[in-house]
Amino acid sequence: MTSLIELTDVSKIYGDLHALDQVSLSVPAGQWISIVGPSGSGKTTLMNIIGCMDRPSKGTVMLDGRDISAFSAYDLTQVRRETIGLVFQQFHLIGHLTAVENVMVAQYYHSVPDEKEAMEALDRVGLADRASHLPRQLSGGEQQRVCVARALINYPKVVLADEPTGNLDEKNEHIVLGIFEQLHREGTTLIVVTHDSTVAGKSERAVRLDHGRVVSDFFNDEADLAALPTKERK
Repeated sequence: MTSLIELTDVSKIYGDLHALDQVSLSVPAGQWISIVGPSGSGKTTLMNIIGCMDRPSKGTVMLDGRDISAFSAYDLTQVRRETIGLVFQQFHLIGHLTAVENVMVAQYYHSVPDEKEAMEALDRVGLADRASHLPRQLSGGEQQRVCVARALINYPKVVLADEPTGNLDEKNEHIVLGIFEQLHREGTTLIVVTHDSTVAGKSERAVRLDHGRVVSDFFNDEADLAALPTKERK
């Protein structure tokens, strides 16, 4: 299976701190991976590097056939726009824009805003009837689904999600995970950073970090996610 993402001996060093320490990771196109581990283990640092928001101090990062390890900030931004969809725990919606306008913002930075396409993206996450609402008029779950629609609008090859259900109740967590399951069936590559064993259990594969190193890497039919330490659950 062709690797869409390939990290080789990647380290991120801040003074004496190794946020990542010689991490090697291969992610085939279409796979759904959960990145798990305790706070401070390097999960978000790893996501930032894969998501072209940061560069490694050492090592090689291949994304869609390109070595992006030494790309400039400008070039990384271009790759991110073309290849990556981002979903955050904090929704980062623009308060004075409607749901559909928030989705169209992502189009503006990629190509040309298209309200019809933005409406289709909202419909895909079940929010077409909330398109004209401002963020403050939406529930937390609805705001997160707007974020997912925004991440999908430019048809990314990879969707990166950092604790996407961390602020959601059980009902809305189920809705968001259902959207991710549909994306996985459609062949989208998903990388989800999570402390939640329920979310991790939905993925094909779980990669566990501790102190900046990969300490386990297994498919979910090979291990029981319920065995994750309590501190790694919600």
